[in-house]
Amino acid sequence: MKTIYLMRHGKSTWDYAVSDRDRPLKERGIQDAHMVAEALHKLNLKIDAAFSSPANRALHTAMIVLNDLNFPLHKVEISNDLYDFSGESVLQFIKELNNDLNSVFIFGHNHAFTEIANSLGSQFIENVPTAGFVQLSFDAKNWEAITKGKTEKTLFPKYLRK
Repeated sequence: MKTIYLMRHGKSTWDYAVSDRDRPLKERGIQDAHMVAEALHKLNLKIDAAFSSPANRALHTAMIVLNDLNFPLHKVEISNDLYDFSGESVLQFIKELNNDLNSVFIFGHNHAFTEIANSLGSQFIENVPTAGFVQLSFDAKNWEAITKGKTEKTLFPKYLRK
C-alpha cells in the first residue's frame, strides 16, 4: 500500500517585488497551515518522507505543518520537480520515489495538485485551495505502478474555520 499526502502551499502575497519562487506567505497562509496541521495531528499520519517545492511559500508551509506534526525538519527534501504547475513533473517525481517509502508528504502548487488529485484519486475536486490537503492511497507495491487510487481524506481551511 502506498499513500501520498498532498498539501498546497498557504495563501501567499504579491505585495513584494520578488520573483515567483520568493513570494512569502500572508499571515492568513501561516494561520491556515497551522489550522490544517492541527487537524492532521489528530489523524496520526505515518510519514516516511517529506518533500517540498523550493518556492518560499511551499517550503514555509512544509516547515509549519511538519514542525506541528513533530516530523524532523532536517529530513525534508527539496525538489525542483515539485515547482510544477501542470502536474507532469510532480507525477514523474512520484513514480520515481524509492519503493522503501510507503507514505510521503509532498508540498507544492496548483494546478498540479488538483490535476494529481483528480487523475489519481477517486473523487473529483474542483480546486485544491491554498493550504488544502488531500490524501490518496494506492493498492500497489511500487510507485511506478500506481494508477487510479482512492481519495481517503481532504482537509480544506474553509471547512475547518470555526
